[in-house]
Amino acid sequence: MSGIPVKVREVPTSAKFERIGAHTHIQGLGLDERGRAVRIKDGLVGQIKAREAAGIVVQMIKEGKLSGRLIVLAGPPGTGKTAIAVSITKELGVNVPFIQMSGSEIYSTGRKKTEVLIETMRKCIGIEIHEMREVYEGEVMRSEIITAPHPYNPYQKVPDGVRLTLKTKDEERRIEAGPEVATQILQQGIMEGSVIQIDSETGRVSLIGISEESERGKTYEVHRRLIVPRPSGKVKKEKEFVYNLTLADLDEMAASRGGGGLASLLFGALPEKEISPEIRANVDEQVKKMVDGGKAIIHPGVLFIDDAHLLDIEAFSFLSRAVEGELVPIVILATNRGRTRIRGTEIESPLGIPLDLLDRAVIIGTDEYSKDEILDILRIRAETEKVDIREEALDRLAEIGTRTSLRYASQLLSLAWQNSKNGGRDEITEEDVDRADGLFMDINQAEEHLRRYEAKMMKQ
Repeated sequence: MSGIPVKVREVPTSAKFERIGAHTHIQGLGLDERGRAVRIKDGLVGQIKAREAAGIVVQMIKEGKLSGRLIVLAGPPGTGKTAIAVSITKELGVNVPFIQMSGSEIYSTGRKKTEVLIETMRKCIGIEIHEMREVYEGEVMRSEIITAPHPYNPYQKVPDGVRLTLKTKDEERRIEAGPEVATQILQQGIMEGSVIQIDSETGRVSLIGISEESERGKTYEVHRRLIVPRPSGKVKKEKEFVYNLTLADLDEMAASRGGGGLASLLFGALPEKEISPEIRANVDEQVKKMVDGGKAIIHPGVLFIDDAHLLDIEAFSFLSRAVEGELVPIVILATNRGRTRIRGTEIESPLGIPLDLLDRAVIIGTDEYSKDEILDILRIRAETEKVDIREEALDRLAEIGTRTSLRYASQLLSLAWQNSKNGGRDEITEEDVDRADGLFMDINQAEEHLRRYEAKMMKQ
């Protein structure tokens, strides 16, 4: 058998599923150093006034001057309200949580409206916890598992401990550990040449990879990403670990019985199962202590509620009080309504939002896109979706978008691309756009279609 050569062949990587969302291409507000909007930048096109207004809001948020207020985005459908909300989040930083929900979602869960809003808001508060932990780290030079008879079966052996020799570039050290560490080493397949990390307090073992200086590292050709350099410094050292969590995560940890792990570390494993106001208050106090002690950083996120006119008076009253709290996210409401009735009342109000809440809001308006702006947006979408399209076909799509809506034109882009592929072509032509437009209906065509058959349609 030893004389038979081992054949290794490369297997083609399986196709990766990649979902391209409506706002995947957005990277920021697209402002210059003076806070002025560049016509096309960071995936945004047009909406100059709205983007510059949002830029001022971002600066106020960063300086902590937006406390007690919320942001309202008002404009016709398909004018980039969600895009601006996403852009604000991108401008605030990498670790900033962003949650998007519809005003109708709080009524579809079977839970209290205020409980849904509280939980969602706390999911939008990011907590970056920095913790110094004492660990043993190094390349395994020798490993000896100590066994003992099974307590219930004398013919079976179980791990009773382990003796390890760990080596860094600067030191070699021999350590002993108990059965918990030995079991983890066996389960993870750790052997000589492995680079590991052992938490000295909890005994948790982490396999980092295979040392590039070991014999295994020099001959291990498959999955080269597992090859890591031998650690430097002492074997026993203090290392900083960073945990990115949210207030909602900490609430759940605190509420779980015998939470263990980070829950025990921070809150002592509280016995309650349900998340009560007392638990949340305790979490808030612990977080404030960690922030004051330099062990944590708070990243206020963004809660974006689309179709805010679907919220009722109780939800609006809750938001009015909530935005005045200390640990709250940036709340952005978006609506495409004019003067309409506030849900749960007989009162009409601009945007369907109570006047006392509008009074403490920063309102940003969005305008309809011009044909040139729609053309540029569709060009960006085509690049994002990796779609090849002829210029005359892109211009035809922009004409349709001007007549109907940007959303309809964006959908036609994908449909025309599919039609092009069906015809064996590698780019979208004007004929592909016209065929897709003829097969599918925009809102006005759908309305006319239903009106034509109104007499034959079922009525509720």
